[in-house]
Amino acid sequence: MAVVELRQLRYFVAVAEELNFGRAAERLLIAGPSLSQQIKALERDLGVRLFDRDRRSVTLTPAGAALLPHTRALLERADDLRHRAGRLSGSRPVRLGYVNWLPADLAVRTAEVAQVHVDAWVAPSHTQADRVAAGSLDLAVCWVRNEDLAQRGLRARLIGADRLYAVSVGGDTGAVAAADTVVLLDDDTASWSSWNAYAEALSRDTGARALRISDGGVTGPAFFDHVRRSRRPLVNCPKGQTTSLPPDLVRREIVAPEVHWTWSLVRRENESRSAVLEIADVLCGGDGDHGIHAPDVWLPDDDPHRLPTA
Repeated sequence: MAVVELRQLRYFVAVAEELNFGRAAERLLIAGPSLSQQIKALERDLGVRLFDRDRRSVTLTPAGAALLPHTRALLERADDLRHRAGRLSGSRPVRLGYVNWLPADLAVRTAEVAQVHVDAWVAPSHTQADRVAAGSLDLAVCWVRNEDLAQRGLRARLIGADRLYAVSVGGDTGAVAAADTVVLLDDDTASWSSWNAYAEALSRDTGARALRISDGGVTGPAFFDHVRRSRRPLVNCPKGQTTSLPPDLVRREIVAPEVHWTWSLVRRENESRSAVLEIADVLCGGDGDHGIHAPDVWLPDDDPHRLPTA
């Protein structure tokens, strides 16, 4: 079959809808004889007659009626392709910041929506939220409270969540109650402001013991040293979730309650760029609650994704 042009398919749809070559030509802003020639060329290329026509009427043939819905669908896909290509080539990238976690399929999910530039500056949650509010980022994946959103003029959508666990010395891998754990708070508030707020709420609500440190030991090798010195299991910060445990330490589930940390995708409250809003939709839409609304789950009172209590 010869190459069929999209233009000819649009002509076919117009004539099928008008059932009059004159009206279809006016709608398409072309001359009547030219439209007739293009329809004949299309029929020749397809190898079927699309219309029965005489001086009084134009009707679709059975073949034309059968092909019409498929032609409309093809044209819709072509228009969608053109629309997406225009957005990708003509709009500035959406700037996305993060702390230490991003969805593994981020590139795949956003490829057809807009260009996403993932910012190389990995910064704490409160810093990334500040950058979105100031306009140097369009979106950020971070931990926030309702208080932070209100102060900065931001909105948040749930994009992910981690169930936190405890780390202890020895061979006991059984679950440990939250009240029997230790949670570290670091004096370096420039780096650990969000974690400290979370840890203080965890200690207050569950009875976990809060321990202040000044050596950056919330994560990394210094965290393991704190575990070795502690008589209680230590709550593992989300920033340390990917760190391999030394052989002398074990991971233990936290229960009564389960302790969860939420990741929000934040944007400015007055954001109007369609690309930014659509990226938020594809990253946060339809992914459920990530387990944070299950029974016996703990979230801070001011977490924007916590269900209101009755």
